[in-house]
Amino acid sequence: MDATAPSHPYYPRTASIPTYVANESSVLRLLMTFGLMVGVVIGLAYWQTIQSPLRLRPIDRFAVMWFALCGFLHVGFEGYYVYNRTSIPELQTVFGQLWKEYTLSDSRYLTSDVFTVCVETITALAWGPLSWLTYFAILTNSPYRHINQVIVCTAHLYGVALYYGTNLGDFRTTGVSYSRPEAQYYWVYYICLNAPWAVVPFVFLYDSYKQTARAFRALQAPEAERKAQ
Repeated sequence: MDATAPSHPYYPRTASIPTYVANESSVLRLLMTFGLMVGVVIGLAYWQTIQSPLRLRPIDRFAVMWFALCGFLHVGFEGYYVYNRTSIPELQTVFGQLWKEYTLSDSRYLTSDVFTVCVETITALAWGPLSWLTYFAILTNSPYRHINQVIVCTAHLYGVALYYGTNLGDFRTTGVSYSRPEAQYYWVYYICLNAPWAVVPFVFLYDSYKQTARAFRALQAPEAERKAQ
């Protein structure tokens, strides 16, 4: 065995991750466990839309499930990373092992990259709770629903743009790749798993745009009628 070979499977191969310990659980088991967690969160959120006395539109039901999931991921999963970021490489907890698996697509998480730590901290402390507030606002027909929705969706788009952009920028300027070359890691983990946050927010922003315009038209209608008389 080459004594100079890195003791971890991450890219770039020169990354310093001295405390790395290989996962004990198989990838299949980890993904099934995580999938079950996500399924429970989405299932409970959908059940709440069915039980709601409100006449929810299909997009409202989708939004309830989406923001419930975002809150879980931001506060639970990403918050776990922020709190344990220095010890993740050696952890054998479910979330610890999941992070070690995901970071095969982006090793910045295991090297305490400044941008990554900052953006994940903001996400866990701000956008996670705001996602849950939006989720509750929809179920309670709160007038603050669309304000919350616009803020968190804009934050998601901004965050994912920076996430993709900083990675691509480093690769273009220095040639450094943080992902292993296999398609599973770059295209499935890095691109596909993050892509929903580059697409779904546009759907909700468009809906908020329409609903806000509709509300203002209704508010301004009596005044317009008075002027027309």
